[in-house]
Amino acid sequence: MLTTIQIVLLAFILFAISRVYLRAKEKILSPQTYIFWMLIWLAAAFGVIQPKTTTKLAEIFGVGRGVDIIVYISLALVFYLVFRIYVMVEDLRHEITFIIRQVALQKFSPKKRRRNKK
Repeated sequence: MLTTIQIVLLAFILFAISRVYLRAKEKILSPQTYIFWMLIWLAAAFGVIQPKTTTKLAEIFGVGRGVDIIVYISLALVFYLVFRIYVMVEDLRHEITFIIRQVALQKFSPKKRRRNKK
């Protein structure tokens, strides 16, 4: 029998899976990203349904409780994803700067000024 917290977590996981599926269907997510997130959410669902497996996983890694290993893995994943987002933002910032410079050079080039004076 599922506990209340398991039901709540499974409802949230099903919602998250539906969002991943819809974003992939809309071609917002790449196939690799779709597979990555589906694996994450399916692993989460498996851990919620079979919590003893997380305890066994914790024992393998020498961690006290199953929930602790989930927290450690989740934190590592969050840090990695934040790093990826940071790198993407920096790349976008550099691209925007480059584009703005190109537009400024085209807009204020000497040839364009001569044309505008005529």
